[in-house]
Order: sequence, then C-alpha cells, then structure tokens
Amino acid sequence: MLLALRAGAGTVDAVEVNPQMIDLARNRFADFAGGIFSRPNLRLHLAEARAFAATAGERYDLIQMPLLDSFSAAAAGVQSLHENYTYTVEAMRDYLAILRPDGVVAITRWLRVPPRDSLKLFTTAIAALEAEGVAEPGRHLALIRSWNTATLLVAKSPFKGEDIAAIRSFAAENFFDISWVPGISASDVNHFNQLDQEYLYEGALALLGPECADFIERYKFAIAPATDNRPYFFDFFRWRALPELLALRTQGGAAMLDWSYLILVTTLVQAAILSAVLILLPLWIRRHALGKALHRLRFGLYFLALGLAFLFIEIAFIQRFVLFLGHPFYAVAVVLAGFLAFAGLGSAVAARWAAAVGRGSAVRGIALAVGVIAVLAATYLLALPSVFERLLAFPDAAKIAIALLLIAPLALFMGMPFPLGLGHVGARSETFIPWAWGINGCASVLSAILATLLAMHIGFSGVVMIAMVLYLVAPALLANRFRTTIPFRS
Repeated sequence: MLLALRAGAGTVDAVEVNPQMIDLARNRFADFAGGIFSRPNLRLHLAEARAFAATAGERYDLIQMPLLDSFSAAAAGVQSLHENYTYTVEAMRDYLAILRPDGVVAITRWLRVPPRDSLKLFTTAIAALEAEGVAEPGRHLALIRSWNTATLLVAKSPFKGEDIAAIRSFAAENFFDISWVPGISASDVNHFNQLDQEYLYEGALALLGPECADFIERYKFAIAPATDNRPYFFDFFRWRALPELLALRTQGGAAMLDWSYLILVTTLVQAAILSAVLILLPLWIRRHALGKALHRLRFGLYFLALGLAFLFIEIAFIQRFVLFLGHPFYAVAVVLAGFLAFAGLGSAVAARWAAAVGRGSAVRGIALAVGVIAVLAATYLLALPSVFERLLAFPDAAKIAIALLLIAPLALFMGMPFPLGLGHVGARSETFIPWAWGINGCASVLSAILATLLAMHIGFSGVVMIAMVLYLVAPALLANRFRTTIPFRS
C-alpha cells in the first residue's frame, strides 16, 4: 500500500481476509505504519479476494497480489493439500473483468528451480486469456524474476511498444531478469541473476507454442492450470518423477517433493489397513453367528458405500460454498452444520418416508431416496455456479440463509438411507448392527482422505459423481434376491 501511494496511486483498495491483521495495522502498529489508514484515499476491506472482485463496483488500473504465503511453507510442500481459489482460471478472469482497458494484474510468487509455481501461474493466465477470447495470449503477458521471486504481469489489452520498453528499462535499472515479454529473444535473458538454464523463458516459449499440451504432460511437475473444480494450485506432485527425486535426495531432490501428498496417500493406506483388520477379523471370528457370507458381504458393502458417498458430497459442497460465502471458515461452519442438522431430520422422518412412499419396504424407500439425492446433486452441479454468481452481492446473513436453504433438501434425503438400511439389516440379524455402524464409521474416515486425493485428480465434480453412483448402487446391495434359498440367522 505504501508503494502504491509512493508511485502516485490516486485511490487504493486493500483487501485482507484476516481481521486480526487489519486490527494490528489500524491500531497496535498504526504509528509504525505511518498512520496510512487515516488517509481518505486508502480503503481497507475485510473480504476474500475472489468475493471482493466479484462484487467490486469499480474498475482498476492495477491489481497487485504480492507474496501471499511464506517461502518455508511453499518449499516444504505443506500447501499442496490447501484448496486455493486465488490462483485459478476463473479467478484470473474475475480479476481481468474489473480492470480498465489498459489495466494489469501483477502476481508475485517465490521462485523455485526447476520452476513450478511460476509456470503453473503462466499456464493459468494463458487459459484465462483464451477463455476471454484472446487469440494471442503471449502479447498480454510479461514475466520478470529476481534471484528468489518471479512476477507475472497479465494485461487486459496487448502490451504496446512503450509498455515493453518501460518493462525492459525497469528490469535493467533494478537488476531483474526478463523471462518473457512480447518480442523477447534468447539474447535478452539470464543476465543478472544467472541460472544454469533459463527455465522460465524456455517454459514460456513452450507454453505459448503449438506443443503446449505435450510440454505440460511431459514436465516433471504438475503445471496444468488450476480451476475452481480442481483448486489445488500448490499440487505439483507426479508419481513418475518420484524415483528420480528420491535418487537425487542427497543433492536436494527431497526438497522438491510434495511431501504432503505422499503423507496423505500413506495415511489412506494406513487407515484402510486398520479398517480392514478391525472389521474383517472380528467378522471372520464370528462368521458362524453372523450368517451366510453373501449377506455379510452385501450388507457390509452397503454401509461402506453410504459412508463414502455421504462424506464425498459433504466435502465437495464445503468447497463449492467457499466462494459464495466468501471465507473458508464460514463454508465449513455453515455447510457442516446444515448437513448434520438436516440429515438428522431426514433420519427422523425416514420410517415415515418408507411407509408412505416405499409402501412399507425399506429397500424401496431407500431406492426412491437415493434417486432424489442423485437428481438434486446433479442439478446442483449444473446450477450452483450461476446461482452463486447472481447472489454474491448479498450480505453475509442472507447468503448463509440461502446456503442452508440449498443444503436442506439434499441433506434431508441423505439422512434416510442409513437408518432405513440399519432397520432392514437389524430385522435379519441384530448381531450385525454393531458391524454396520463400524463399517460406516470407518468409511467416513477413509472418505475424508480419499475425497481430497480424488479432487486433486478429477475435481470436486468428479467426486460428487462418484458419490451419486455409490448412492444409486447401494439399494441393490440390500435387495435379498436369495431369501428363499439362503436362510439368514439372527
């Protein structure tokens, strides 16, 4: 903000998501900061960047996004599991939308070699410009670097000759290296902060060329554009690079690994092994008391499917509502509370639903309930983005109420299959009921881990679609087609 004022900015809007930071700057460290918040031309907003951009009523000459995370956290890879909607294709389009015709978005990231963040940001900007109908995105981009940072400039209009000359002059005077501007050549790069290889220049050339898709696919790190459906900007892990990085671990290769991804996979494996042992071993020991193997398998798979499907949808919808509610904490609190409360209500009325709609049959009641779940989930996948876009300007209290109203019907029906299935199984074997609870509980633990891994690869829409399939398959697992030939003991 001080730099903006020093550079002669007439008006500055600063956006900060953490109220404690605002309090520190305005009060405790007000004198240290020179009392800048007393200036009438500097306005400080408590908001999330995307929510502010979507509701901003002004147009800007410059949107500046400085280093938003610590180098140690980024280098350690701990952020690869963090959903970040600030650096997605849709976010870049939101920023471009509130620029004036000659406006620029400037984003600074830590520089790591071989580059990951910088090239992924470059591909994201290219995808956003192409989505806006720009035929030559390279004319709208500039990339300069120091010894430990890289700054990407994304212009709404193509850079003109005088713009390029100003960038070159600034870089030369301040000892920055230019990695990309329109018209750059190999002789223009790697002058001051010299690298063994000018990775950013070569990457920019490849990403703007006809072999872009092939370069992204062959690159050692995942640098495909981040999207709102897959908002894992900091996920650079690729399995095929793991052997090479481990072989180079004594030469710095270990620092290039996204350890959090590997830790998540390890956690999933551990949880799956423990779940299998703690469920299957007692079932095997009590096999004579629990009836035929076919029934045990089908009923166990039913409660496993429910546990996975419920958490898949819940976690995906928490992420869907982050942008709408403007803060991750609000999304977790509102969506989680909504699902728990309305699913509980659904469980309370499940028996009446089966009696009224399922004609007394639990399996028929479950089948109808999961049909409604699938229809609602599919509708929300298609409709929620446009609904959120139209309602983003509403106050927080109204958006929370709208979120709960949207969650209510889906969560209501999601609360029905478990108690109906439990009643159906309990009527045939009361001994199996504790295992049904245990299997469902273990599935809930596994699904929280698995949903994140799946979202990294197929997006949250894919996670919801898998949940829909699990729900639709579940009633068939309870249908007792063999009841005349295979007795089931209680």
